Amino acid sequence: MPGPPWHIPALMAKLTEEGEELRLAAPEERLGELADLQEVLGALAEALGFSDDQVQEAARRKRAERGGFSRRLWLDSVTTPE
Repeated sequence: MPGPPWHIPALMAKLTEEGEELRLAAPEERLGELADLQEVLGALAEALGFSDDQVQEAARRKRAERGGFSRRLWLDSVTTPE
């Protein structure tokens, strides 16, 4: 089976680049950087065969199952009994 179309790895690399630009952005530049990230995410979702509605529904399901970031809690690790 052939590998993914060339644009999928390119979009993944662009996503990383845009994320780093957001991380380094001055406060007044953050909105534009978020817009860039959203643009790349939309293109990547489309390239992978997902609609915006499918992505939003998956996000809603995950938020319902695991919670979101609105409470600003961060899970560092999970331990399970052996």
